[in-house]
Amino acid sequence: MLLVTLLKVLFVCTGNACRSPLADALLKMLRPDLDVDSAGTYAYYKVIDLTRRYAEQEGATKFLKSVPDSLASKNLVDYDLIIAMETDHEEAIVRQSPECADKVEVWHIIDPYNLPYTQAQRSFDKIKSKVAHLAKTL
Repeated sequence: MLLVTLLKVLFVCTGNACRSPLADALLKMLRPDLDVDSAGTYAYYKVIDLTRRYAEQEGATKFLKSVPDSLASKNLVDYDLIIAMETDHEEAIVRQSPECADKVEVWHIIDPYNLPYTQAQRSFDKIKSKVAHLAKTL
């Protein structure tokens, strides 16, 4: 019997309330054959409305997590690719699991948390574009 393992991808941002859950949902929608998750360097209490609104526009609401997860709750060595939204997230990943440093990619996407929707949408559009590229290349 052949055992098939799915490629595991983790997206990381600050509170797991904006960027990483959106990237998580979009990649799940585009590539259901992957094992995709997200986390924050600390877990906020909810995925924010800005993120939910954008996910709804993209048809990804059913893939959006309901409760944020913390980075500390993840066994990082289990992932094949870890995408950090900013360099401070990369640093937190490497502090937690130094052996995962070569698995981390940084996307340099600013936090839209306190921005009006039209400005937040720029960050979300960048995530959408990067996720679409990732979906094609994995």
